[in-house]
Amino acid sequence: MAKLAVNLGGIAMKNPVTVASGTFGYGREYAALFDIARLGAVTVKGVRARPWPGNPLPRHAEVPGGLLNAIGLQGPGVDAFLADDLPFLRARGVPAIVNIWGASAEEYAEVAARLDGQPGVAGLELNVSCPNVKEGGASFGTRLDTFADVVRRVRAATRLPILPKLAPNVPDVRPFVQAAQDEGADAVSLINTLPAMAVDLEARRPVLANRTGGLSGPAIHAVALKHVHDAAQVARVPILAMGGVMTARDALDFILVGATAVAVGTATFLDPLAPIRVLEGLERWLDDHGVADVNDFRGALRA
Repeated sequence: MAKLAVNLGGIAMKNPVTVASGTFGYGREYAALFDIARLGAVTVKGVRARPWPGNPLPRHAEVPGGLLNAIGLQGPGVDAFLADDLPFLRARGVPAIVNIWGASAEEYAEVAARLDGQPGVAGLELNVSCPNVKEGGASFGTRLDTFADVVRRVRAATRLPILPKLAPNVPDVRPFVQAAQDEGADAVSLINTLPAMAVDLEARRPVLANRTGGLSGPAIHAVALKHVHDAAQVARVPILAMGGVMTARDALDFILVGATAVAVGTATFLDPLAPIRVLEGLERWLDDHGVADVNDFRGALRA
């Protein structure tokens, strides 16, 4: 049996499979279907300082090749997460990677400080695709200066491993990887959803109440693969890769080009057991191909 344990920037994972933030809730929803402790980690839905209602309905729609969503980062806030959700994950013995966000760089640091030292929290994924209200609503993740500021402030606020989640809608992801490393990130996570839109032709209206949303699913896998490949060329830290992972082969694509771990997201809406099927298929493929350790396969692309 192939060895599957990996280290994601200080997060010890028994295998390289986690789930994508926003697609798995806080773990409770899927625990009735399978033992979530089989996963290398659970990445939870976004947490900010205070409760947030998200966007109005409708806020998701199927489109060819994937899913369009504009949930708007609905969540209960960090206090409720610590009281209600983290104890559940901790009791199941699965490392929790907590996705955090805020409307300002200061809010990111505030949430990071609240989570610092909390048993069961293995690391923080920084969702920098949300709007910076102090800068007119532009995404933190598309400007190097605001991106670096968030990473710097979070690094100063916590001893936990931090993983900035990189935006795909930039000309070149590599400067953001460099900035993350320079500001003390322990790993990077990519990609987030792609900005997209759908319309109702007969009603002549946008399908989503928010007009636009984020595209995920098989349609973005090739885009994500290119970004992960580019990131791996300059990364001195591990990479958590996501984007259209539907099967073990999709996960292996990411590992081949340099990812240490992978996240299954939209696939869970089609098949709630998708993360386990990906994990089992990955292990079978490694065994069938004589790969003794998944770490030996990482970055083995013959270019």
